[in-house]
Amino acid sequence: MSQQHNPPHPGEVLKDGVFTGGDLTIKQFAERIGVTRAALSRVLNSRAAISPDMALRLSDALGGSAESWLHMQANYDLWQARQKPRQAIARLEVRT
Repeated sequence: MSQQHNPPHPGEVLKDGVFTGGDLTIKQFAERIGVTRAALSRVLNSRAAISPDMALRLSDALGGSAESWLHMQANYDLWQARQKPRQAIARLEVRT
């Protein structure tokens, strides 16, 4: 089953979920999870992917699973890749 819509980058989800109330700054959250403000900003602005390390940090700070963050990233990456033209690849016949 393929997705027909552009899934959000996990950074957008993080931004909407953590920073909409205005109580916590990007710098404060970055310090809390042990990354630089610049690294967190790249994720929040969809310029960097959620790495396994970042997924673990987000899971520790926010609850939920690291796998859910990585799953969101994989869905986003796959959708982006499917939007680009690709050369057709002939399927291999594999003997079983």
